[in-house]
Amino acid sequence: MLNAALSTHQLGFVFQVYMAFQSMLIVIIGAVPEYHIDQVDNTSNEDSINVASFEIWFLTKQHAYKVSLAGSLFFAGVLVGNILFGPLSDKIGRKPVFLTSLFFEVFFGYVTAFAPSYEVFALSRLLVGVTNGGMALVCFVLTQEYVGKSYWAMTGTLSNMTFALGIALFGALGYYVRPWRNLATAANCPGVLFLLLCVTLPESPRWLYSRGYTEQAEKVLQYMAVRNGNVNASAKVKLYKCPGSAKTANQGNSGPGLLGLVTHPVLRWRTVVLMYIWYSCSLVYYGLTMNASEDSGNRYLSVSMYGLVELPAYPLCFYFINKQWAGRRKTMAGFLGLAGLSCLCTMLVPVKAGAFFSATSLALLGKLLVSAAFNIVYVYTTELYPTVIRSAGLGVCSMSCRVGGILAPFVPSMKALHTSMPFMVFCLSGISSGCLGLLLPETLNKPVAETLDELSSPAYHRIVEKEV
Repeated sequence: MLNAALSTHQLGFVFQVYMAFQSMLIVIIGAVPEYHIDQVDNTSNEDSINVASFEIWFLTKQHAYKVSLAGSLFFAGVLVGNILFGPLSDKIGRKPVFLTSLFFEVFFGYVTAFAPSYEVFALSRLLVGVTNGGMALVCFVLTQEYVGKSYWAMTGTLSNMTFALGIALFGALGYYVRPWRNLATAANCPGVLFLLLCVTLPESPRWLYSRGYTEQAEKVLQYMAVRNGNVNASAKVKLYKCPGSAKTANQGNSGPGLLGLVTHPVLRWRTVVLMYIWYSCSLVYYGLTMNASEDSGNRYLSVSMYGLVELPAYPLCFYFINKQWAGRRKTMAGFLGLAGLSCLCTMLVPVKAGAFFSATSLALLGKLLVSAAFNIVYVYTTELYPTVIRSAGLGVCSMSCRVGGILAPFVPSMKALHTSMPFMVFCLSGISSGCLGLLLPETLNKPVAETLDELSSPAYHRIVEKEV
């Protein structure tokens, strides 16, 4: 199945670059360059700025907060998109939700580029965030479900690696495309191409199978098998009936939804633990990023470096999570704990202690470690939830992740209490989430549940609990 889905995943990997462009847009266009205002008339100076055609560069001094507000609105939108589109894709399918989200993200992306006023600009960033959050979530699930579970670690790692590469590429794009409207347009144009290419994508065979649409799932798998050269076009792919799929099919498009995460005893415990882990990953990730970005320098180079520093993390975690002695659980807990220890060391080292051993270098090391943990938690969470509720589970976890990102900018203000207090928060968050992660079951070489009935079956638990 991998070869048939190769072109699909190549598209999905490149698609991560587009999502990185949208996520990092405000970082570049919201930068305030060096400027001065000729004092011709003190009474009319402010009015001249207000009546001028809207330009992001005019948001200086008392208007500077509007840039941060636009960035916060984007991430608030991502939070809403995670909650809205995740359960929706579990009910009506991955493909329609993905294509609808992509279409509206491209549309509102152009509204951002041609916004005539700040109010329109801010509203468009909120709506881009809503569609980006839902689309990114569903795209990740869809690309995972196109291949067998044995490939999930590889495809998930490559997707996150490409996102980091997209951050680096956006720094270079921002350097060469300076007018902010041109940059916003250039960053949004790849979305049009991806929208046209994604129209022909098949629905997730796993989702079809879990919902009781066995014949449609067989057709998708047969298409992939023919593309692989494994069977003749006249051959038929047959699937056994999925346990619990009849009940799901009889429910129509209702499905378990978010309520299933609360009512199911196994999923309830997993969701609580995973939400805290996702929250801690986001808090430590963005907290260390803000600490590292305090150094003055070339903003475009800084954006690229913060993307490139993540790249070594992905081969590391891909190596460890596929080893029987490490697996998903221990590797994720280890990277979170090491990230917490990196924050602890950051408190003990002067800011400019040396070129290679300083608070900045330790912060970048911590970001590398928490980036690896972030990558693993995406793959790990996908494997812990059954297919019928996978997007909903990822959506709730991603929501808690955005909460951590929203709170991260406020943690540095704790320096008023003590200079080391912010990093103490990051340290405790990383270590505590790593310890909680050890309470979750290992998923390496274990079967993935398709329905809630299968997850509850004693036979499934015997397989999961059995040492491989």
